[in-house]
Amino acid sequence: MPPTLKLAALISPERAADVIDPDTRALLDDRFEVVWATADHATGPGDVARPPAIRPDAVPELAAGADVLLTSWGTPRLDKQLWSDGAGPKVVAHAAGTVKNLIDPAILDQGVGVFSAGPRIAWSVGEYCLASMLTLARRLPRFDDAIRAGGWKQTAFRGHELAGAQVGIIGASSTARALITLLKPFGCDIVVYDPYLSPERAAELGVRRADLVETAASTFLSIHVPNVPETKGMISRELIAHLPDGAIVVNSSRGPAVDQQALLDHALDGRIHAALDVYDPEPPTFGPTILQSPNLLLTPHIAGDTAEGHLALAGYVITDALRWLEDGTRGPSFVDPAVWSIAA
Repeated sequence: MPPTLKLAALISPERAADVIDPDTRALLDDRFEVVWATADHATGPGDVARPPAIRPDAVPELAAGADVLLTSWGTPRLDKQLWSDGAGPKVVAHAAGTVKNLIDPAILDQGVGVFSAGPRIAWSVGEYCLASMLTLARRLPRFDDAIRAGGWKQTAFRGHELAGAQVGIIGASSTARALITLLKPFGCDIVVYDPYLSPERAAELGVRRADLVETAASTFLSIHVPNVPETKGMISRELIAHLPDGAIVVNSSRGPAVDQQALLDHALDGRIHAALDVYDPEPPTFGPTILQSPNLLLTPHIAGDTAEGHLALAGYVITDALRWLEDGTRGPSFVDPAVWSIAA
């Protein structure tokens, strides 16, 4: 029996190679009549390292008659006109993170199922946060520098352990929940600030709730807030001043949530350590003092970017989309309209 569902892949061939593993490609061919975007639909040439975007004017042609839209980075914003006749696609399956810049939330009121691979990316981010905490706690960059400079044992400093430490988490997002899971073997005292975290949910996660100041008083602090007006500047200079000496701060969420200059000032003073994967603005322009600081671990917004994670993205959302189409099951990638306003 031929497939009865039509899927439009609104991603370039290069992006398809980046986010679709062989098993998922076979699933797509088995369950759907697939319309693949080609190089003619892209904005220009590209490769797997820098996939091109899809031209906005190509979307209506590709999406015509489709039941499912498979999207990712490089898909232009989907005009709500695609649904104006009441017979538009039933599903948007986004093989990437946030969908806030992709769709108009008005389509959610029309019963369109929207799926995001954000929770899959969250696991990659959680691993980054754990790796950053351990790297800075054990002072690995400083030991590495010492070896490269011809040194050996260092008597001026010593690394610390994560096990048993208090870890503060700001924002109980999917990335935070991934980190909480990864921290379990370390027996940490995990405190979370999130005004939307209920006592019942905190108990399920095995964490305790705290206010912002108590959370920031932790030896390790990881930031996991969405980019909404309420979070802009919430990690203020005053709050950063309350961090304990030797604290390790990890920001893998959004640059504007943090008073970046204040955080850098305290790191340059040697009082704290910080791992920054996001900045305000991006990319940042730092001078040699910051770039040479042993108290800073700087990465270019790659916390969620892994080879395995990217290849899993399309399969993650398509599996949930198929279950939703079959029986209405809301899998982990389903975007709940009820929490749209506070979602990342």
